[in-house]
Amino acid sequence: QVQLVESGGGLVQAGGSLRLSCAASGRTFTRYTMGWFRQAPGKEREFVAAINWSGGDTYYTDSVKGRFTISRDNAKNTVYLQMNSLKPEDTAVYYCAATGSPFTTAQTMGVMAQGSIAKWGQGSQVTVSS
Repeated sequence: QVQLVESGGGLVQAGGSLRLSCAASGRTFTRYTMGWFRQAPGKEREFVAAINWSGGDTYYTDSVKGRFTISRDNAKNTVYLQMNSLKPEDTAVYYCAATGSPFTTAQTMGVMAQGSIAKWGQGSQVTVSS
């Protein structure tokens, strides 16, 4: 059973930066395509970014392109989301997610049904003040 533990959320001013971390247990972590989703108040949970098992393939939703960077360190069993130039619209609870498969591409994770996600982190609040 893979477990995902998130950290790094907090309160920042618009234009600031924040880095989220997602630490995973389980010896098969390096084979998982991983991603981040977020849910703002009154909104549906939406896809943010994904990265394949090797780290060479990434995919982002249009609203964060050029500002957010997803990366992973398989030796540390950790995936990161570096968030720069933050906007109030980025305020949400951010969730780390794992597909449980090495065959899912980053782009596919961005469009797949969320019910197909194998494992979710507990969620981390990110608040951006104006």
